[in-house]
Amino acid sequence: MQRHPANPVVTRQHVPAGTPHLTDVSSVFNPGAIQFHDQTILLLRVQNRGRETFTLTARSRDGLHFTLSTPEIRFRGMEKLEERIYHCYDMRITPLEGRYYIMFAMDMEEGCRLGLAVTDDFETFEFLGITSGGDTRNGVLFPERFNGLYLRLERPNRVQLAGGPASGSTIILSGSSDLLEWSPVGEVASGRFHYWDELIGGGPPPVKTRAGWLALYHGVATHFASANIYQAGVMLLDLLDPCKVLARSRYNMLEPRESWELTGQVPNVVFPSGLIVEEYDDQGFARFDSPFRLYYGAADTVVGLFTGRVSELIEAATA
Repeated sequence: MQRHPANPVVTRQHVPAGTPHLTDVSSVFNPGAIQFHDQTILLLRVQNRGRETFTLTARSRDGLHFTLSTPEIRFRGMEKLEERIYHCYDMRITPLEGRYYIMFAMDMEEGCRLGLAVTDDFETFEFLGITSGGDTRNGVLFPERFNGLYLRLERPNRVQLAGGPASGSTIILSGSSDLLEWSPVGEVASGRFHYWDELIGGGPPPVKTRAGWLALYHGVATHFASANIYQAGVMLLDLLDPCKVLARSRYNMLEPRESWELTGQVPNVVFPSGLIVEEYDDQGFARFDSPFRLYYGAADTVVGLFTGRVSELIEAATA
């Protein structure tokens, strides 16, 4: 596994100058990713110099050279909400039952909520609703139902960081019959105090392999006096009961090392959010020898690309 030599693959220079609120933006990061027909599509968090947040679409034929389009994505139906929304961000894209569902964080008056939208063509997007009642983040849908129930991973924000927002140390599994009303099913994994993943949260949507559900996640080391350090690791979850962790990486598989990961709006951050696996077998399992592409936010400023094979992610989980 390695960083692509062309990194970072998306920067603020990729945003076309247009309307004043999207001219000379500050950052582009934390993308959701999907392979849609012959294109790689990223849904990107873009912040302008007013620290306003917008979602832009990027497209690529080779998964490396991206063209960003404006105007920003507008989720039809969101304008009907009475509550004030400050930011929508960190899009995670899941193909499910022939459609593409997007779960994302929404900063609101009383904390962070999980929003859900759907698209069929990545041209128009329909907002389905707010799908969480409490302060929670890092919601990712599984790409299939379990005995008729939709499942997702999420991270309730129960830890108050000194001088910062609420965070969390436990990933939980929740279930829903309609994608809108969700209830906890059980705990999946918690942070490991004094190590690289003291605080944790889900990454891209899980990928089905014959070894288990491949679930990437981010871990935050908070015991360093200088700054929190965001890293990436991987777990394998049981195919029938995703609350059961079969394996979990002892070591991070990706940590801030390059200058553009160490320096930016938020230093020392790699944030895995978009995973594309190239090859699946005829039963929908990712092939062990399939290449993967992981798109991640770096220092809350640019987008990096990390590549390898599925077998290497499984090995990282079991090491």
